[in-house]
Amino acid sequence: MTDLELARKVLRTEAAAILALVDRVDGRFAGAIDLLRDCRGRVILTGMGKSGIIARKIAATFTSTGTAAFFLHPAEAVHGDLGAVQGDDVVIAVSHTGETGELLRLLETIRRIGARLVAMTGSPGSTLALAADLVLDCGVDGEACPLNLAPTASTTAALAMGDALAMTLLVEKGFREEDFASLHPGGGIGKRLLRVEALMHTGSSVPAVSVATPMRAVVAEISAKGLGMVCVVGADGRLAGVITDGDLRRHMDAADLLALPAGAVMTPGPQTIEPSVLAVQALALMERRKITSLVVVDADARVEGVLHLHDLWRTQMF
Repeated sequence: MTDLELARKVLRTEAAAILALVDRVDGRFAGAIDLLRDCRGRVILTGMGKSGIIARKIAATFTSTGTAAFFLHPAEAVHGDLGAVQGDDVVIAVSHTGETGELLRLLETIRRIGARLVAMTGSPGSTLALAADLVLDCGVDGEACPLNLAPTASTTAALAMGDALAMTLLVEKGFREEDFASLHPGGGIGKRLLRVEALMHTGSSVPAVSVATPMRAVVAEISAKGLGMVCVVGADGRLAGVITDGDLRRHMDAADLLALPAGAVMTPGPQTIEPSVLAVQALALMERRKITSLVVVDADARVEGVLHLHDLWRTQMF
């Protein structure tokens, strides 16, 4: 078998291991979701070796999608860390064989404390499985390893089952894009999920005039603030319209343009956005409307800021 043939076989084996899980998403899976959704404490993941690495990843996925979770190393647990487990917690133990000694040593204490136990294992008849409240079968026909020794397909299956739990729980809890944004303020995800209020121009940097402001002063305001537009505010303090570079060009033929008031030139009822909207949504709106700026207003249509396309470019979210 060539190297390329072996690599393809590995991928086919691992893909088959995941597909085999589909028919095992049944009442036991639903019961696990119920336990996790109703958990009053934390979700605790535990496992040894490669299974421990998978358990860490599942815990991280839970945490980033609105479910408080952490990883408990089973070897450290029996040396004092079991104190972190409380009666209202749910413990998810990951073990392909279900006979991992370090995990089995935790069973008596978990039962005495009263925490619920979900076993993710490839051996539904194992000691771990028999002690658990619920068992999620992650068994595989064989490892992708040519020696059938290194955990490969089995760890892939366990990770996929953990993702299925986390994503189902995300929907069950009504976790929203806005919630995800608040938990991911940094990195590439954070840039894509920034809110408008974090990027908009505010205060004295917002170009604004009244409806009665002469156009000569309006042009000066547009030039001074450098956003290619100005907000026109009515006597009641609410946004009445906007004047853009495009509006100026369209009125260029008017002999008395510079003497006109802003209200005579403005475009009334401009597109606005709320400060809590995600930046990616603002970008989509700009692209759909073919505009380069959005006026940010509060619930009373009072101007809070201006978001320009360049502000989004600076986040390098494209």
